[in-house]
Amino acid sequence: RNFFTKRTKELKPAVQSAPGWKLFGKVPPRENLPKDSKIIQQEYEARTGRMCKPPPPSARRKNIEFEPLSTTALILEDRPANLPAKSVEEALRHRQEYDEMVAEAKKREIKEAHKRKKIMRERFKQEENIASAMVIWVNEILPNWEGMRATRRVRELWWQGLPPSVRGKVWSLAVGNELNITPELYEIFLSRAKERWKSFSETSCENDIEDAGASVADREASLELIKLDISRTFPSLYIFQKGGPYHDLLHSVLGAYTCYRPDVGYVQGMSFIAAVLILNLEEADAFIAFANLLNKPCQLAFFRVDHSMMLKYFAAFEVFFEENLPKLFLHFKSYSLTPDIYLIDWIFTLYSKSLPLDLACRVWDVFCRDGEEFLFRTGLGILRLYEDILLQMDFIHIAQFLTKLPEDITSEKLFSCIAAIQMQNSNKKWAQVFASLMKDNKEGDKNHSPAPKS
Repeated sequence: RNFFTKRTKELKPAVQSAPGWKLFGKVPPRENLPKDSKIIQQEYEARTGRMCKPPPPSARRKNIEFEPLSTTALILEDRPANLPAKSVEEALRHRQEYDEMVAEAKKREIKEAHKRKKIMRERFKQEENIASAMVIWVNEILPNWEGMRATRRVRELWWQGLPPSVRGKVWSLAVGNELNITPELYEIFLSRAKERWKSFSETSCENDIEDAGASVADREASLELIKLDISRTFPSLYIFQKGGPYHDLLHSVLGAYTCYRPDVGYVQGMSFIAAVLILNLEEADAFIAFANLLNKPCQLAFFRVDHSMMLKYFAAFEVFFEENLPKLFLHFKSYSLTPDIYLIDWIFTLYSKSLPLDLACRVWDVFCRDGEEFLFRTGLGILRLYEDILLQMDFIHIAQFLTKLPEDITSEKLFSCIAAIQMQNSNKKWAQVFASLMKDNKEGDKNHSPAPKS
């Protein structure tokens, strides 16, 4: 009890006028309170006898108000008493500098206001176009899908981008359902996936959970990879991470697919494709589109890591690369920079990881219309868009740039570059070039096959 002596003197209340403390002792309170910029200006005008008349209301710009920052007017304030006063010339110079700063700030404010108005006008125009296009898709195209999907008018409207409200429906119709998957079948594989997750969480006994000849370690790794990838899927949206509204939904679709296609399993990149579909479709419809999309030849080759087929796709890509961008093609060749360095990530995620989400959805629109050819055409469009920049880079910087594309890429610029890409080489289209590469490969295999023994 006696460790601390009682304080008999009461603490004095802190002086409110003191603004702060120095290292040794208090700072004496300022005699004059800080002045507002308008007060400083008025005092200056009173001393010099110069009055600034406000401009008439008609001369002011409408909807643009400018208030100089308080620090801007400090140049007009007199020096402290312990310093020499300003000369007349210096005061006039400071006044001129102040006027220039205000004028420059006003110009900047006007420029930014015009920029904001331009952005708003473009946004309103885009919304009007989407609204009018939605009416056409809902009332005319979708009710007569089979008869109108291949018409020139629909293809042109398709190229401009699908309205978000009909995007999922059009994707489902364009991708199709060759696998004949039903919502009931999805529920069966989803329940099987849930049983597997439950068995893995309850026991680690290898004999109890061995299934279909696959090793437990491989299947456990696959399930862990799904969990890890979900948390890394569109992290800026915060909707697929744990606790987010779409976390369990994405987990269900990916888990059901691993049970539906154990020969493919789960591969990194699938989570982005499934996430984009979930954002545009109901759960069962998203799974049906996901399974059918991954069953396409190009996606199947990449997700099964079929090296020979992947090399054929890269070779076909380089044929059109050299045709459309010969200077950049030679630049890449000089550094031995092959397409697999940047194309694999683009194809695996269908550009949903590499491009902004709204732009990636527009790429998906035309991909669903034109098939795998458009994926490689989009890649050439990206290279064309940044050709001048890439020609100045070396191997490492090119690889880094193409792995993480700029975030300010716009749909107008990219799609104008994609439109300029010609998918024709010596009067051969993409499908013909790829077929000839496949034929050459088969003939090469026959020539290299061992001769039969006598």
